[in-house]
Amino acid sequence: MNRSLSQILALALLVSNAAALAPAAQQQTQPATQQPSAQTTQTQATPAQAQATPQATPAEESEEDVVRITTNLVQFDAVVTDRQGRQVTDLRPEDFEVFLDGKKQQLTNFSYVSNESGVQTAAPAPARLAERNTPPLPPARLRPEQVRRTIALVVDDLGTSFESLHFVRQGLKKFVDEQMQPGDLVAIMRTSAGMGALQQFTSDKNILYRAIEHIRWYPGRSGISAFAPVEPDLFAQAKQESGLSNNNGGSDPAADADEFRTELFSVGTLGALNFIVRGMNQLPGRKSVVMFSDGFSIYDREDPTKNQRVLDSLRRLVDLANRASVVVYTVDARGLQYIGPMAVDNLDGLTQQKMNGLLNSRSQQLIDTQQGLQYLADETGGFLVKNNNDMNGAVRRVLEDQKGYYLIGFRPDESVFDSVRGRSHFNNLRVKVRRAGLRVRSRAGFLGVTDAEAKPARHTRAEQLIGALASPFASGDVPLQLTSLPGGDTAHGSYLTSLMHIDMSGVKFTDEPDGWHKAVLDVVAFTFGEEGNVIDSLDRTETVRVRGGAYDSARRNGLVYTMKVPVRKAGAYQLRVAVRDAATERLGSASQFVEVPNLKKNQLALSGILMQSSGFTAAQLLQNAASGQTTPDPLGSPAVRRFRVGEEVDYYFNIYNARADSAGHTQLQTQMRLFRDGEQVYAGPVVTFDPGKQADLKNLHDGARVRLNAGLAPGNYVLQIIVTDALAPEKRRTATQWIDFELAN
Repeated sequence: MNRSLSQILALALLVSNAAALAPAAQQQTQPATQQPSAQTTQTQATPAQAQATPQATPAEESEEDVVRITTNLVQFDAVVTDRQGRQVTDLRPEDFEVFLDGKKQQLTNFSYVSNESGVQTAAPAPARLAERNTPPLPPARLRPEQVRRTIALVVDDLGTSFESLHFVRQGLKKFVDEQMQPGDLVAIMRTSAGMGALQQFTSDKNILYRAIEHIRWYPGRSGISAFAPVEPDLFAQAKQESGLSNNNGGSDPAADADEFRTELFSVGTLGALNFIVRGMNQLPGRKSVVMFSDGFSIYDREDPTKNQRVLDSLRRLVDLANRASVVVYTVDARGLQYIGPMAVDNLDGLTQQKMNGLLNSRSQQLIDTQQGLQYLADETGGFLVKNNNDMNGAVRRVLEDQKGYYLIGFRPDESVFDSVRGRSHFNNLRVKVRRAGLRVRSRAGFLGVTDAEAKPARHTRAEQLIGALASPFASGDVPLQLTSLPGGDTAHGSYLTSLMHIDMSGVKFTDEPDGWHKAVLDVVAFTFGEEGNVIDSLDRTETVRVRGGAYDSARRNGLVYTMKVPVRKAGAYQLRVAVRDAATERLGSASQFVEVPNLKKNQLALSGILMQSSGFTAAQLLQNAASGQTTPDPLGSPAVRRFRVGEEVDYYFNIYNARADSAGHTQLQTQMRLFRDGEQVYAGPVVTFDPGKQADLKNLHDGARVRLNAGLAPGNYVLQIIVTDALAPEKRRTATQWIDFELAN
């Protein structure tokens, strides 16, 4: 990973990037100007969409702390339903009784939090991958305060059969198509994958579709179907006929090995779920995990000492989920199973007694493997969906359960946090509702450790940076802005150019002789592929030394760190970065998803979009800084993309693999669209692209200027470019790219 650290005053680096992207635009003395405004909207919000903002409730003042365990307050969430499974929302504090280790508690906090905000309509589904001529809508990036529901759909591909995974994929596609709502932050994760580009929380349906496509069956980890076919044990028959005795104490080595293998995969599944829940701890509000699995056993009927590792992993996971305000719902992916004789069973030579015993073992296996799923759901306030072939219906039940919840709190006594022989004990929590005919679900309890004590202490440089990397949002005390631009050429392949803007206003500078000021920054960056593999990484300590006007500008305008990552293979990538101020240990983090096109397939594709203020020039900034003059506002740089209402903005991009007719002429058309919060606010005219003197059809450059008229309201926007090639094959005629920016007064 090539990298460099420079003052934003010395942005000559960005000049070369802009030149590579759009030399054609530089030839124009005045790019064509488009003027979007609020009056040019083509898509109007419906009344239902206009009400999409959740209404605040008193309990939402501390929404990020749904579950709290302190010496002064134990607060937890509970859901109450009637006999038909419908939520009951009109209960009062006197309707509840709360017991901790059998002792009734006096309630000190009580409220109901609603996640509903009027009638919700599903966001339009983007064009599926097969419908390539329909430009997909760019996603609306959610800020933490905009998130209504946070849902992790976890597929246990370490222990789910081929047949089950087929139905799980179908159910997940229906959820994304029909049930995902504006304000939903969703991740589709696999227990076999790491921190991959597709293993992330997003509101982008295109990323979720890609994640579903990567759910695969792994031979050797699970079978074709939920139950292995019955086969005669030829080895045991041969021993019996020969009169040989079993010299290993009666144990079956093959059975023992299979049992050990199953246990390992169960622990691996729970470990992956532990990682997912730990990452969700930083997300706002009440979170949900929906786990699809063929199940796992937590008890052994013949030997209670077995499966201890599974049970220990499960208990750690439950306590972590409860403290992270995560509710776990489990879905038996096997659906309604037939446990009698099947066509694949080989029953030759088996007596009726043995055949009945083998078939009965299937029934027992089904019950035993559902125990783990039931336990995990019960202990975290969720429920198990079993014996149901409708995977999409299972997700629908979970979403119905997300309508709201009660927040209940009490003041614990000192004995709650007493330890025995240095170990904290588990406090059992039980909730009753006095009104007849109602059922309450809540968390089963917690370890006698406060949240402050349970929070992992990150003392070392590595621990702090890794913790920052796990954040799903740009966060921390050192604000970062990340811009990753896919690009390249057919001769040298693809690459990612990433610009990371570091806000230096809160970074500590130490004074040195002769007016110099020094700051030390730790910078870590990882590029992950679709399967969780690390494509490239960076771990450096950078020293920044500035003085005079350059120091003032660095504090005011920040720094830009550039990284160039060669990409050998097209596909989805995620860049995660973290920065640490070595003097104060303040941290910042950011991440971005990027899809790199395959330029060698001779298919129409676009580079990333470079966007900047029309008056922005790195050379002028450098000249002004050297002379001590006041520098222009740098927020309109490609690394920050914060523009003012009424400002003119330039954007540049490359078109790859254009076709030409027999006369050597292209038939390309381009269009620019603007979106705000997922709604289109402007659609520019469809323009015929003129390559001018550009002869390389594999790499054409385009650019234009747009005026952000006063009719546009301040906020976060997305600029989308759509290019259509009439000479390309029908299914490959359209390519699109987008970039987000902020509009301020």
